[in-house]
Amino acid sequence: MFQSFINVFKIKELRRRILFVFLMLIVVRLGSGIPVAGVDPDVFKNLFSAAGDSMSFFDAITGGSFEKMSVFALSITPYITASIIMQLLTIAIPKLEEMQREGEQGRKKITEITRYVTVGLSLFESGAMAIGFGRSGYLTEFNALYVILVMTVLTGGSTVLMWIGEQITEHGIGNGISIVLIINIISRIPSDLTSLYEQFIAGKIVAKAILSAIIILVVIIGTVVLVVYLQNAERKIPVQYSRKMQGRKQVGGNSTFIPLKVNTAGVIPVIFAQSLMQTPVIIVSLVKGQNGVEGFWGEVLKVLSQSNWFKTDQFWYTIGAVIYILLIIAFAYFYTSITFNPLEIANNMKKQGGSIPGIRPGKPTSDYLQSVLNNIIFIGAIGLSIVAIIPIVFNGLFGANVSFGGTSIIIVVGVVIETLKQVESHMMVRNYKGFLD
Repeated sequence: MFQSFINVFKIKELRRRILFVFLMLIVVRLGSGIPVAGVDPDVFKNLFSAAGDSMSFFDAITGGSFEKMSVFALSITPYITASIIMQLLTIAIPKLEEMQREGEQGRKKITEITRYVTVGLSLFESGAMAIGFGRSGYLTEFNALYVILVMTVLTGGSTVLMWIGEQITEHGIGNGISIVLIINIISRIPSDLTSLYEQFIAGKIVAKAILSAIIILVVIIGTVVLVVYLQNAERKIPVQYSRKMQGRKQVGGNSTFIPLKVNTAGVIPVIFAQSLMQTPVIIVSLVKGQNGVEGFWGEVLKVLSQSNWFKTDQFWYTIGAVIYILLIIAFAYFYTSITFNPLEIANNMKKQGGSIPGIRPGKPTSDYLQSVLNNIIFIGAIGLSIVAIIPIVFNGLFGANVSFGGTSIIIVVGVVIETLKQVESHMMVRNYKGFLD
């Protein structure tokens, strides 16, 4: 591994790409510390503290930028949302579907539209935030000039991050947007580890401190290992191609396989489920405070807030965790259904003379692929649910207040694995032994 690391810097192109990524990430972190004019950062820091764990994931993916109300407070969430919207619309709108099938040229057009959607979403989100915070007295002055100023700065910050992500993809290593996202998440880990140390280890008797440290390490390492297995696990469907005559020679007859990933939808189901449940809690926490709603709806918000789950003194709120898991499973099936088309794959196999041994070409192949897919989607969704819920369980039972959780770990591990694969491909081209050998 150490030799592989040295080999990376022996390749001039890789050195240049890695240095470019490093410089861009410095810009990201510097921008995360520059506050928006007309906003008091201390007010938002207090709001985050009052909101509790309901803000933890949002705090993690913005790298603390929203808590500081910096120029990058929106982070790349508008771009992620825009990408998901475009992916859904590609299925629903024939024109977009046609663009996607045009190859590289079509993908460039869709990317350009995604940029415009990102700017539109950024304007909408920043406008809603500026007006809402201004009415609540969180801005130094509430007038049209300050609202436009906040909107311009936040939209500009989100657009700059989108540009940085695209530049990293083109001139660096890995998916730029994903790398910007994980550097934000990683930036919060030192403070979270410090919080865990102060809460469970510092000042405790030696035996209790050692036991606490072991439990923390086991939970973190175990979760990472589970995510690695979940990300790499796949079901290989064998495919046999028939022989064909071309002139006097027989060609074809080779066998291959269709790799169906167990975690077919990636981290998207967790993000969808978490966003759906936490958004009402975040809005109420910011606008009315932690105890702003009483009665029936107040209890509903407490059920939705993961900060109340698995607490021994109010355990019935944990029904929210059950709803959370069911949403993850539902979104896993939904997202896979719009991104993976078994019928199209079966038809393409039939046209190319391929078939699954023991399964007739055409619709029987499609039905077989759908059946296998349904089984592995459920397994992947359960795995995602376990990873997402483990940190929440420990937060509730032991009061561990950290911003990174299962969702953050899934994102970090997934992006690291994909980035290593890209580094590996660059090294293999130049006959160097890679990280994954």
